[in-house]
Amino acid sequence: MGKRKASKRIRPTRRAAPLETTSVSCTLDKQSGVGNLHCKICGQSHQCIITALSAPIDVYSDWIDACDTVAHQAQDDKGGDGNGASADVRADNEGNYSGDEGY
Repeated sequence: MGKRKASKRIRPTRRAAPLETTSVSCTLDKQSGVGNLHCKICGQSHQCIITALSAPIDVYSDWIDACDTVAHQAQDDKGGDGNGASADVRADNEGNYSGDEGY
């Protein structure tokens, strides 16, 4: 008869640091139709046009969309296509691709 299998030691779980939930403040000025957002951590601010039905989450969503747009534009300016593919094939002025020689 063999020995009993020893039970594994239970590793203590790491607790994730709590997210800062009060770092962004949104103010709505419905008289002038402007929503303002300010981040207390990085100092970033954003301003957008709002309607009578807008809520602070709408200003926050607009800010996230604007950040995403800027990130994609910066990536496009670098020449990356975002999927990690190499840029070995480049078009010359006539539209011929340098990777078409073998076909």
